[in-house]
Amino acid sequence: MTEPEREAQIRALLPLVRRIARRISRLVPCDYDDLVGDGSIGLIRAVDNFDPSRGTSLEHYARHLISGAMLNGIRRMDPVAERTRRAMRDGEVERYQIAGERGSVPTLDEMEQRRPGFVRATLAVTLGVPLSLDRPLPEGERTRTDWSNDPATLLEQRSACETIGAAVDALPARQRQVIREHYYGEWSLRDVGRRMRISPQRASQLHIAAVKKLRRSLHASPP
Repeated sequence: MTEPEREAQIRALLPLVRRIARRISRLVPCDYDDLVGDGSIGLIRAVDNFDPSRGTSLEHYARHLISGAMLNGIRRMDPVAERTRRAMRDGEVERYQIAGERGSVPTLDEMEQRRPGFVRATLAVTLGVPLSLDRPLPEGERTRTDWSNDPATLLEQRSACETIGAAVDALPARQRQVIREHYYGEWSLRDVGRRMRISPQRASQLHIAAVKKLRRSLHASPP
């Protein structure tokens, strides 16, 4: 294939790259231009590696490589490793299988004994960033209130809770629902997604976006 022929094939299939990018951008919150860039690389690979003797068209072959390149680009933006997400998913599947057999959902501690690392993976996926269970809680994070503490500390904690509650109320409706059901209702993100009739991945995305907005809002609040 001559260079002019190669360039002509690439130009002819660029509209296909844009169509696939538009479709994916409607399904996944990501930048359209980034999708086009990744898809263009997939298109070039398709043109360079295409073998007509295999009995398929260049457009059909290119469609798979373009989509794969875009999805790989999206995976690179994910702060959580796919292995971590898979560990969490597999653990959740086993957890609900056990619940169906015995009528009660296993605790996280029980699942950790069955699958070491399950709690760590769940936290990483939920928060969107890897956390170590061997280190102190991040700055600003607290466990449940200790009512044996002194009144000044209790007042400070209550004030912080009220500030957080106001920030949650200011979130968009769907993000607010995820936060309330996950933290106040103690539902898993999988169950929250089921209640909202969305996928667990979408519930996780809404949760991550809500946590980021809450952090920005709380950090911007006057002391």
